[in-house]
Amino acid sequence: MVDTYQQQHHTGVNRQWCKEENRCARHRGRHRQPGERFLWHPGQPRPDPGQPRPGSPAGPRSAAAGPRSAPAGPRSAAAGPRHYGPGVKGVGGGGIGTKELRTSRASTPGATVYPMGGSSSSRLFGTLAQSLNSLPLAQPDLYPEESPDPDLDLAKLDPDQLLRECEEALQRRPARPHRDLVYPSGMVYRHHKNNPSIRVMQWNILAQALGEGKDGFIRCPLDALNWQERKYLILEEILTYRPDIVCLQEVDHYYDTFQPIMASLGYNSSFLPKPWSPCLDVEQNNGPDGCALFYRRSRFSLYASAHLRLSAMMLPTNQVAIVQTLKCQVTGRRLCVAVTHLKARSGWERLRSAQGADLLQSLRTITSLGGGRSNAASATVPLVVCGDFNAEPSEDVYRRFTSSSLGLRSAYKLLSSDGQTEPPYTTWKIRPSGESCSTLDYIWYTHDALSVDCLLDIPTEEQIGPDRLPSYHYPSDHLSLLCDISFKEEPHRLM
Repeated sequence: MVDTYQQQHHTGVNRQWCKEENRCARHRGRHRQPGERFLWHPGQPRPDPGQPRPGSPAGPRSAAAGPRSAPAGPRSAAAGPRHYGPGVKGVGGGGIGTKELRTSRASTPGATVYPMGGSSSSRLFGTLAQSLNSLPLAQPDLYPEESPDPDLDLAKLDPDQLLRECEEALQRRPARPHRDLVYPSGMVYRHHKNNPSIRVMQWNILAQALGEGKDGFIRCPLDALNWQERKYLILEEILTYRPDIVCLQEVDHYYDTFQPIMASLGYNSSFLPKPWSPCLDVEQNNGPDGCALFYRRSRFSLYASAHLRLSAMMLPTNQVAIVQTLKCQVTGRRLCVAVTHLKARSGWERLRSAQGADLLQSLRTITSLGGGRSNAASATVPLVVCGDFNAEPSEDVYRRFTSSSLGLRSAYKLLSSDGQTEPPYTTWKIRPSGESCSTLDYIWYTHDALSVDCLLDIPTEEQIGPDRLPSYHYPSDHLSLLCDISFKEEPHRLM
């Protein structure tokens, strides 16, 4: 089934902009006027990345420029040891939005990709960039089913070597906070050869355009947000924990950074931009931000994929979700994974609740093995939902998920002594309006079918530091969440 929303417009990055009175530069055949949003359209050739964009300052911004040094001093023992092997410690106890649902078998057209930049010593990134630049320009698929294209011959990256490169590029920054993998109360470490754990990461990585141009982190030096180094901090966090599934929000460097790098590390991926991304309001933006889902090719194959534009009160909104049903190569069992990012800011609680209800209805349809039967007793595919919900546990959308017929539980409640309390925060930032310390990010899982084996703990206030997030030592205003889950034994398998 072809997505009607996709068909309505040409394949420009921001279809909504083009939809309204054809008011984009491509349709008028001229450059944008002051105050207008500037968009690159995949259907037309992109200019040389070393040339200034129309309407931008004349000076070129070289992709090969070396990383700027942060005045935070060298990474030293005083800043804490760099942590690559996490330790383990014990602790106390209404209608479905516009969508595309399909069984995936087709490949993804190669995407137009540019070098990541970095210093001349950036050997792996340089090798990858050469491989990408040797390919002809191609139109990115806004609705990729599986990537990379089998015809895209990317150099395979050694994750250990890339991790060392990240460390080298970040020598002048303090180390990231040390975080331990923690067993929930009452759980003991176990390893089953035939049912190994699945490591899942959830992270709002902070869109580059928003961090530099809109979010107003008044205690974070602008140099700490410089992409030439911040990208290494993000990749370092991912490479440290080697997740099997990665769910990201606020991704505005998908095609030029995360898709090619993660593909070369052995991940397939999918990206869905917001229809009206606030990143496009920022001069020299890198395109719209959106959600991205990555899974390890050696562990999973793609069974089905859905791209959702969430609705509220039967009206489409600016928020999206990716839902993919994966087949585990080890167990042969299916796992449905969803990533979303709900509406931000206070005053929008009712909209978030409606978006959550729409997403839950879609997930009930997608996970039902009976083809969408509403009977709650029918067999369903186990589900993991990751997202920045922009909602505290007191909000209605949180209650909708806890009371859903899908049987979802929040993994990070297991870090508490009673197993019933969320962490005190997953984001901590200081803006002109004041300091905000909130729990907004969650990993939900089907409790009857999945178990949580361990979780990555939350950094302390001291580790985060007085200037909060983001900072020289942490790249986002949101903390990454990570847990190991495994399939529970099905009754018929025990007989």
